[in-house]
Amino acid sequence: MQPGAFSISLPVADLAASHDFYATLGFEPVGGSTDEGYLILRNGVAVVGLFCFEGMDFDAPMLTFNPGMDATLGETDDFTDVREVARALHGAGADVVADPEPGTGPAHLVVRDPDGHRILVDQFRDAPAD
Repeated sequence: MQPGAFSISLPVADLAASHDFYATLGFEPVGGSTDEGYLILRNGVAVVGLFCFEGMDFDAPMLTFNPGMDATLGETDDFTDVREVARALHGAGADVVADPEPGTGPAHLVVRDPDGHRILVDQFRDAPAD
């Protein structure tokens, strides 16, 4: 299984203040915008997502994997589709709290690990061809 690039997604109260804080640690924006209510920041292969918008459906940090992305946020041709990840998790009896949308395009799932930590698997691309 290839879950993709790893990052942490953080809900924040003040996007600008959080951006400034992570900038002092050398993180630079590589995605999102303040107008959209989120920023994706990177320092080398370390990635932090900052989220602050109405309707955001998480209130605690979440581990995040992005199928189809590598550690530098480039696209990969070979990855495990989020729907296949969901089937494997269901088959293992995992606590899947949000299933991916059907189809082959972008979709996401949320699962809890045995300690209740939420993990987001967020796929931005179509499933790889068989």
